Amino acid sequence: MLAVLAGGAWVAVNQVAPSSTVVVERCTAVSGEGAQRTEYDLAPDQAANAALITAITQQRGMPARAATIALATAVQESKLRNIAYGDRDSLGLFQQRPSQGWGTPEQIQDPVYSTNAFLDVLIKVDGYADEPITEVAQRVQRSAFPDAYADHEPEGRAYASALTGYSPAALTCRLRPVPDSSAEAAAADGYWPRTQPLVDAFARERGTRVAIAPADEGAGALIGAPVSRGAVEDAQRRTGWSAAQWAVAHAADFQVVAVGTDGKQWRRDRPDDGWVDVPEADRARLAPAGAAVVLVAGGRVE
Repeated sequence: MLAVLAGGAWVAVNQVAPSSTVVVERCTAVSGEGAQRTEYDLAPDQAANAALITAITQQRGMPARAATIALATAVQESKLRNIAYGDRDSLGLFQQRPSQGWGTPEQIQDPVYSTNAFLDVLIKVDGYADEPITEVAQRVQRSAFPDAYADHEPEGRAYASALTGYSPAALTCRLRPVPDSSAEAAAADGYWPRTQPLVDAFARERGTRVAIAPADEGAGALIGAPVSRGAVEDAQRRTGWSAAQWAVAHAADFQVVAVGTDGKQWRRDRPDDGWVDVPEADRARLAPAGAAVVLVAGGRVE
């Protein structure tokens, strides 16, 4: 603890030990290459909400454009946070109003409900996948500032493209280390206790469209169906990357320490490395094509 003089008053501030590292947590989605490369940063809770919104569009079988529109709208309305306040009685990710028939305050504050409520209206907009985002979002939201949605379209597109798997290795997170965890015994269903919250969240956000099972590595989950032989189709590869980048976006929530797919792996303890190649001999168990291996604290990470 250190006391410093600020504005004529002594203020106590915490000092960081010389050996400690201050980690500014953030998630980053990248679009473009070379001179066109652009990075879009979100806090971990914002990235998790982006993953949730995108996953629900996928659960409903909607195109990636729907995720772009929903994300740009949520960035404008709430900065991608499930806030409990707003203009008049507006609430939640999309600032929906109970008085305008969007649901009860409790319902609107449930991100899954509010996202589905937004998409229920969006899907009724003719040509929503092709029309300008300002027109489409405005027909759903009835905002006083309709032009503002377009300001967030590039960011929404970058996260939607990564989270739907169209942009592989495009989303990473820099997070604080997970406290040391000892191994646990698996439950009767094969999942380790620390894995269950992640499994429950995936089922809630993605439904049953993509399979999920215990990972061979212990505390973790295998999302999707690995392709062990023959050529990997684009749709299969996208499934793996979508699940993998969903898990990275939720890594802060569920103590995720490593995620692998398509021969590459993201590791929490190596944030500067991004997605790195996994040795050929280890790809089937750590980074299979068409699926994602998600390891949480307590699992074996090599």
